[in-house]
Amino acid sequence: MNETTMGAFLLPEGFRRPAAVAMLREGLVVGEAGRSVVHSLAERRARRRRPYAGPAVQRHGDPVLLVPGFFAGDYSLRTIAAHLRSQGWRTYRAHILANVDCTLSAAALLESRIERIVERREQKVQIVGHSLGGMLARGIAVRRPDLVSGIVTMGSPMMAPGAHHRALTAGAAALVALNRVGVPGLMASDCVGGDCARQSFEESRLPVPGDVAFTALWSRNDGIVWPWACIDPQADAVEVRASHLGMAVDPRVAREVSSALTRHRARRAGVESGTVTALGSALEVDRGVGA
Repeated sequence: MNETTMGAFLLPEGFRRPAAVAMLREGLVVGEAGRSVVHSLAERRARRRRPYAGPAVQRHGDPVLLVPGFFAGDYSLRTIAAHLRSQGWRTYRAHILANVDCTLSAAALLESRIERIVERREQKVQIVGHSLGGMLARGIAVRRPDLVSGIVTMGSPMMAPGAHHRALTAGAAALVALNRVGVPGLMASDCVGGDCARQSFEESRLPVPGDVAFTALWSRNDGIVWPWACIDPQADAVEVRASHLGMAVDPRVAREVSSALTRHRARRAGVESGTVTALGSALEVDRGVGA
């Protein structure tokens, strides 16, 4: 796929791709994955030392849908899911084996998934999306604020979807080529440079409704996406120290996600009750979660 195949509108003026050598930063994921293993082992040892009759984890009630990034599936967010469950969140998978389908089709399937969760829990959903997953989350929040109470994006180039490493463009080109020869369930050329891509991009620029909380995690160590394309002016931007791939596995990022979700819940509690007391109480919980 050459530069003219990808829609020029996906890389607006003022944004750029990461340098070719930026991909070397993704080598940090080895250490980040190791940190995840160490953290998981420590959690298991702690659980063994707890008495069987100890207090159960209190469930917040907030459903949280986890949406993986480009080429990834639900398995990629297992670390974050495990941490959120340990903190009382009800996590749900997106039912995505590999995020390689048409963006609009993927968004429609996610929307249906969220409708079922809301119907079951009788409560709006918070969405956590990594990379492309975050962009999908933002689009759904714009279209269906009746279903979504908050979103957390991780390394999602919402401001310039084309501000990604050329290796990612090559991956998209491979999907388009397979689609042309008849392989189903893959992105078509329209998804990277046509009306599908334009609609998805325009949705990513629409204002997020005021009652939907929005946090965007980004990292200067991101080797796949130009970091500043991930900072949406409508979001509470939170910088983390992780590679692009590492955002999905580093327990430090998982803690930031949990803290963001808690702030969102606190904000909603404050709006619904109209009192400072409710907001302050929830923020105290947030400080405990992030410790």
